[in-house]
Amino acid sequence: MKWMIASDVHGSALWCERMLAAAEAAGARRVLLLGDLLYHGPRNDLPEGYDPRAVAALLNRWADRILCVRGNCDAEVDQMVLDFPIRSDYAALDLGGRLLYATHGHLCGPDDLPPLRPGDVFLFGHTHVPFDETRGGVRCLNPGSVALPKGGSDRGVLFLENGVFTRQSL
Repeated sequence: MKWMIASDVHGSALWCERMLAAAEAAGARRVLLLGDLLYHGPRNDLPEGYDPRAVAALLNRWADRILCVRGNCDAEVDQMVLDFPIRSDYAALDLGGRLLYATHGHLCGPDDLPPLRPGDVFLFGHTHVPFDETRGGVRCLNPGSVALPKGGSDRGVLFLENGVFTRQSL
């Protein structure tokens, strides 16, 4: 099964639509969101196409295919408009011998990993910068931001299929 992994939509309906179109075009059956869905946050400018209500409506159409973790800009009130849970700080998926640990990245990161084993995968967002490095045998990946890329990076998502991660620009 193919997964799309994305982070940091920050209320941009324009880029949320493009993200979901990329998932559809790639044949992704599931979407793993790494937080910061609706609100842009006090440190960020408003993203292009800022419309949190429209983002909620777009994501709710995919509710049965979404697994999501909470980001530092996600609030309890956001759960009231979303039809899928966003309250967990992390999710762990068994990839058949290795663990995939997904979190937003504001509570732990590549320099402060949770207890993982060599061969496991650590997914995070938060920095808005794509990242792919192995630390202590753990592969650490960040898709970058869907709406507010930083550090001169582009907007992008990851795909996971048959144990292989690939990044795609939006």
